[in-house]
Amino acid sequence: MGCRGTDSWSALLRVVAETDDAGVTRLAPDPRRLLPGRGAWLHPTGECLEQALRRRAFGRALRVGSGPDPAAVVAYVEAHTESPHGGPAGTTAG
Repeated sequence: MGCRGTDSWSALLRVVAETDDAGVTRLAPDPRRLLPGRGAWLHPTGECLEQALRRRAFGRALRVGSGPDPAAVVAYVEAHTESPHGGPAGTTAG
């Protein structure tokens, strides 16, 4: 979605829109692909996520108004992106 590239579903992260009782729409990562509703798929990388956010692709793909809160997806991608040293970000070797 962000980079507009294709890949196998196992290499992509599914993202869904969830609306709370106050009517606030938030993006939610769905790594197990079990949440109900329309899903959007993107590579779980910072670059792909950044492109999707810059182009406002989530609102169009999920058919929600512009500006769903991406905080949970950003946190998920940051936590699961490998560091330049070869391991997941936030871990130490040892």
